[in-house]
Amino acid sequence: MKTHQTDFSKGSVYRNILEVAVPMTVAQFLNLLYNIVDRMYIGRIEGIGTLALTGVGLCFPIITLITAFTYLFGNGGGPLCAIERGKGNEEEAEKIMGNTFVMLVGTGILLMVIGLCFYKPILYLFGASDTTFVYAEQYMQIYLIGTVFVMISVGMNPFINSQGFGNIGMFTVLIGAVFNIILDPIFIFVFHMGVRGAALATILSQLSSALWVMKFLTGNKVELRLKIDCMKIKWKRVVSIISLGISGFIMAFTNGLVQIVCNATLQVYGGDLYIGIMTVLNSVREIFTMPVMGITNGASPVMSYNYGEGAYDRVKKAISFVTIACFSYTILSWGILRLFPEIFIRIFDGSGELVKDGIPALHIYFFGFCFMALQFTGQSVFVALGKAKKATFFSIFRKVIIVVPLTVILPMFGGMGVDGVFWAEPISNLIGGCASFFTMLITIMPELKTRSK
Repeated sequence: MKTHQTDFSKGSVYRNILEVAVPMTVAQFLNLLYNIVDRMYIGRIEGIGTLALTGVGLCFPIITLITAFTYLFGNGGGPLCAIERGKGNEEEAEKIMGNTFVMLVGTGILLMVIGLCFYKPILYLFGASDTTFVYAEQYMQIYLIGTVFVMISVGMNPFINSQGFGNIGMFTVLIGAVFNIILDPIFIFVFHMGVRGAALATILSQLSSALWVMKFLTGNKVELRLKIDCMKIKWKRVVSIISLGISGFIMAFTNGLVQIVCNATLQVYGGDLYIGIMTVLNSVREIFTMPVMGITNGASPVMSYNYGEGAYDRVKKAISFVTIACFSYTILSWGILRLFPEIFIRIFDGSGELVKDGIPALHIYFFGFCFMALQFTGQSVFVALGKAKKATFFSIFRKVIIVVPLTVILPMFGGMGVDGVFWAEPISNLIGGCASFFTMLITIMPELKTRSK
């Protein structure tokens, strides 16, 4: 594959962002295939599709919690690496990379062991019934074995993107997605492995991506290489990585927490059917937030590098571009979901059992979807510029302070029931998104204006 490296210090800021963001958006889309292809095939297993889909949906909080640790180290180390690279301090940048790798592998092993020991009580706590637990267990037992693979592939890919190799970062995900698409139907339908086949296809796909990341980061095409002598842990460095990555960790961790609370509440007010609907809505949300994540993640290394280099006008241009692009896209997405909801539900529900109750739930869940872009934009700027405390606060604010209480409280009022669970998301997008974005404007933009003089 042709290797192209973007120079963040030269040329149009918008072009720099797009050269990283476009491949990353494609990568985000391909990354969805790890999950949505599983769900599409699982939902079409004859006779058990809806129940199996609900069972696998119960595993998502655990998967999200595992992924949170890739963000803790990868999304913390990546921007720090880019900032040091912008300062010309390549030795420290390589040590940040090496320390991040060690923490990812060590944490991955620990999470795998804990998960295999305690997945049964955890799944029941998360809303499993005796009927759906069977399928959740089949998926979870196998998925946990591949924990280290996902830690490496997802957690180390930011160090490829932070050096300007957007197309290589995309290829990391492409390899895994292609393997997953090919292996899923073979294991599920040809070998009749069912849910276990979907999980096996996933971990083999993650293994292929992890091997590609390791090969590239230890090769000769990168400026910053993954070296054994840079893996010696320095706790002060690890603390810096965690301090910046904690916001991404909390965003993912609280996403898992919200899924847990939603599933448990829906089990009380609606039963297995509505847990299945929430699984579908989460899948649709992942599809439509993917370009926003691609743009914000693509802009992050550009902002980090130029902030480290002292090119503050270029940082301001990057912020403006991300804001306009993300907000415009999410308004368009909201319109599409409003007009064609059934299409997106049927992608995951082959039998159509969820459509009747799923459409009104979708309309509620995605109401005011454009405000979600404000949360992503504000959050990405705080992370890219190393503003760890603000990034962490707004991660906690939207999910823990707003969504979780609303998910529990709203169903009790006015007979809202399951609708109350779905209304918690748009309300949090409005309040949390505006708070994050306008705080960013008030605090970051004056600082950049002052420094650029």
